[in-house]
Amino acid sequence: MRDIRIAAVQFEHRNGDKAYNLQRIRELAHQAVEQGAEIVSFHECCIPAYTFVQSFSKEQLIDLAEPVPNGPSTQELMQISGEVGVPILAGLFEVDQGEVYNTYVCVDGTELLARFRKLHAFVNSHLSSGDEYVVFDVRGCRCGILICYDNNLVENVRMTAMLGADIIFMPHVTCCLPSLMPGRGLVDPALWHNRDRDPVRLRQEFQGPKGKGWLMRWLPARAYDNGVYAIFTNPVGMDDQEVKPGLSMILDPFGEIIAECTKLGDDIAIALCTEEKLGQAGGRRYIRARRPDLYGKLVEPSETPPVTEPGWELKPSS
Repeated sequence: MRDIRIAAVQFEHRNGDKAYNLQRIRELAHQAVEQGAEIVSFHECCIPAYTFVQSFSKEQLIDLAEPVPNGPSTQELMQISGEVGVPILAGLFEVDQGEVYNTYVCVDGTELLARFRKLHAFVNSHLSSGDEYVVFDVRGCRCGILICYDNNLVENVRMTAMLGADIIFMPHVTCCLPSLMPGRGLVDPALWHNRDRDPVRLRQEFQGPKGKGWLMRWLPARAYDNGVYAIFTNPVGMDDQEVKPGLSMILDPFGEIIAECTKLGDDIAIALCTEEKLGQAGGRRYIRARRPDLYGKLVEPSETPPVTEPGWELKPSS
């Protein structure tokens, strides 16, 4: 790995408005590169938006989804990458042979460097889940991708690290959800709409157990335990009827936050990721100390098929 400056970008997307969302991606990518970014990453399904598809039928999902890499959104993303001269990572719904996936891509000019399909898709019952890890080279760095829920299973992050990733992009749409966990729940949209007059109460919600407080329970551990850089992206503002807090950030292999978005709105966090921390990180020692002979239970087939369930009630799909 070489020293490289990576941007984690957040913005308020619009439901189904790919043209608007791609324009914001273009504008923010230009800003990030002007600030020194050499790779620019955005959140899960940032091109079409995400949560609003909960009740979609299969036909509606297919209408929203696109092929990769020949669909118009990926082609537009390639154009943006060519304009700014750096790789860009962004998410969309992909259609392939009648199946729809929650997909995240990395493009570098006209080249598709990586396509990752979410392993634990759940927001709509008609979505299919991916079945493979993706580790790839970009600008002298070895990278992986895991989307949102994928990162909640510690095995996924460990496997991606063991396959050689030094940097893992972790695009999300999360936080401020109606979870049963103590202190969690939705944020009143009125606080978002009144953020300029009363930023303090909204910031308290975002920084408390509904937002950053929950992230800090587990996100630093994913980076620390595996000795990797974690690039966390998340939307800010209204996501369908819910408020998302942004909080996009970059964590180093020690689990320390080295850059984070703090604005109550669109924002960019850029950090210098360096090779020397990889060799110093405890997570690398822990991986070398593994005892696979003791872990047989981890790979025993389950008596029941895996079920991906969020900690709250979804709207039923049509």
